[in-house]
Amino acid sequence: MQCILTIAGSDSGGGAGIEADLKTFAALGMHGACAITSVTAQNTCGVERVYDLPEDVIVDQIRAVTSDIRVDYAKIGMLSSERIVRTVAEEIEGISFVLDPVMSAEAGGSLLAEDALDALVSELIPLASAVTPNVYEASAITGIRIRSIEDAGRAAAAITTLGCRAAVITGGHLDGTDVLCESSDGGIESPRLIRGSGGLIEGGTHGAGCTYSAALASYLAKGLSVSDACTAAKVFVEEAIANSSGIGRGVAPVNQTRGVTRDAARYRAIADVSAAVKAIEGSQSFASLIPEVGCNIGSAIPAAQSVGDVVAVR
Repeated sequence: MQCILTIAGSDSGGGAGIEADLKTFAALGMHGACAITSVTAQNTCGVERVYDLPEDVIVDQIRAVTSDIRVDYAKIGMLSSERIVRTVAEEIEGISFVLDPVMSAEAGGSLLAEDALDALVSELIPLASAVTPNVYEASAITGIRIRSIEDAGRAAAAITTLGCRAAVITGGHLDGTDVLCESSDGGIESPRLIRGSGGLIEGGTHGAGCTYSAALASYLAKGLSVSDACTAAKVFVEEAIANSSGIGRGVAPVNQTRGVTRDAARYRAIADVSAAVKAIEGSQSFASLIPEVGCNIGSAIPAAQSVGDVVAVR
């Protein structure tokens, strides 16, 4: 089993941060390890308090993992201070990683000190395999005001020139379209559009950015190209948003495990119907119970949404 290390903050509400990352890794069949940078008092309504762990504690966590477990990829999220950014940059050397430049919580509240942005740009972006800012984060990094897909393309290209392998501007604040720009031996490639369902998904979005970047790291670890990994991560997070958990009074958290539980429920439904058919075929008296109009046998999974969630025989 491959191991993905998340270096990020903890969300006490369980919707974002390392909690979202670890659920994503598990849903995608990866072993998740973590190094917590900050502990937040947070829920679906916002961030109430942030406590940064001492740098030596962050270092000890990273080294405890890497000294024992082979880390195939890493995802870096909330790094709230300049000192934490520089500490992580020193420790991550030699490990491919996706950088999610977290600046604020989806539910509200700042998660990045002013002095940390410059360090993020100079120390971590040049080392990243991919950087995954939203529109506002990309604007803060580049100074480009993003109001259109074209603006997002210019921002993605500008971030890529900072030295990272790729930058993808996530489109949740535009029309749902992500914009990817990659670097190559020939320079910076033209921006490409990454579309999932073709529009904005209705549902809770707390933890969506964390989930996307964690999924991207997982798919890159599996060997997918950057473009294919971005597409797969987008599909994953769209499903997580569409099946978001209706908890709390604020922005509902995404649901990373719906795909896993749905597939398991489909298997159980098939097994149940197969067992019923076998029992009927072996019965000497069941035929007398079937009305003249016939009989259908079927089973639906919990919270079925389409005919694809139903198994039946005639």
